[in-house]
Amino acid sequence: MDIPFEEGMLSPNTADMRPEPPNSLDLNGTHPQRVKLTAPNISLSLDQSEGSVLSDDNLDSPDEIDINVDELDTPDEADSFEYTGHENPPANKDSGQESESIPEYTAEEEREDNRLWRTVVIGEQEQRIDMKVIEPYRRVISHGGYYGDGLNAIIVFAACFLPDSNRADYHYVMENLFLYVISTLELMVAEDYMIVYLNGATPRRKMPGLGWMKKCYQMIDRRLRKNLKSFIIVHPSWFIRTILAVTRPFISSKFSSKIKYVSSLSELSGLIPMDCIHIPESII
Repeated sequence: MDIPFEEGMLSPNTADMRPEPPNSLDLNGTHPQRVKLTAPNISLSLDQSEGSVLSDDNLDSPDEIDINVDELDTPDEADSFEYTGHENPPANKDSGQESESIPEYTAEEEREDNRLWRTVVIGEQEQRIDMKVIEPYRRVISHGGYYGDGLNAIIVFAACFLPDSNRADYHYVMENLFLYVISTLELMVAEDYMIVYLNGATPRRKMPGLGWMKKCYQMIDRRLRKNLKSFIIVHPSWFIRTILAVTRPFISSKFSSKIKYVSSLSELSGLIPMDCIHIPESII
């Protein structure tokens, strides 16, 4: 039999080299050296003569076993785990309210969540628009009816509905709003069209940056750039004039020739029909 060999485990006074019970357990995961011992010759008689299994020398009293029970890992503490998946959570006695369960995700909510995102194709690339974050700013672009003969659309862009640049997620909102404006423009325009840019009642913090306007121009499809007949800016400020002057190197001369400045709504009404154009109250 293999018995762990440790110092003090064998009693020198025992004639048959019988190992004494260990006085402690190895809880540190160490592996002591082992030594093979030869079992002594014992008598199987039922008397209590010397060498018998019933001899007093071979009977150990409970007092001689020194095991610290407090240091043992019981199954409840070390070798088991609790599974509470099918148990009811205890009630909160302090608040008197039961814990609420997680609400189910219904089919209607799933359809509503899908409507919060719109997938569009711009420049032969598929893009996703966060419709929820741009919901307050969708009025920035609208259809203003038609002018002349045919399907010559009037696209109205109201800068007063742009988000405030003080928002923490301003760049994220403008990125999604940019995709929305470009995709909406492609849906509204069939043939020739014009853009009416309402610049009035727009504070400086809501004005789009130079990079945003340059990106809009570059992302517009070639067909849309070609079919654009006029770009009318109503109530132009010194800032918007400066922006356009700076961007001239990045835009074509044909596009620059399409830009017109209008100082009042009455002047605008002399150029295009105003029946279907929505003018915000702040601009009026």
